[in-house]
Amino acid sequence: MTRPRASLVSLSDTPWYHVVTRCVRRAYLCGFDRLTGRSFEHRRGWVELRLRQLAGVFTIDVAAYAVMSNHVHLVVQVDAACAAQWSDTEVLRRWRCPPGAI
Repeated sequence: MTRPRASLVSLSDTPWYHVVTRCVRRAYLCGFDRLTGRSFEHRRGWVELRLRQLAGVFTIDVAAYAVMSNHVHLVVQVDAACAAQWSDTEVLRRWRCPPGAI
C-alpha cells in the first residue's frame, strides 16, 4: 500500500535513505534485453549524468548508486540545514534551472 512521503521520510530520525526506482512492463533501463535482442547500455551514462546534475541542484548528496538493467538503487543524504537557508526565490531558481546550470 502506498503512503505519502511525509510518513516515510523523517529527517529528525535520519538524513540517510535508500531509494529504489524501477522500470515497468519488463522495460529495460540498461543492459542487453535477450527477449528483443536490443542493447540499452548507452543509457547508463545518461542516468549517471542526470544523477550528478540533480545532486548539484538540490540538497541531496549521493553516497552510492547502482544502475541495474531495470532499476536504480541510490543511497542519499538529505542536507536539511542547507535547504533551510534557501529563500523561496532560490528554491524556484533551482527548480526551474536547466540541467548542469548550477
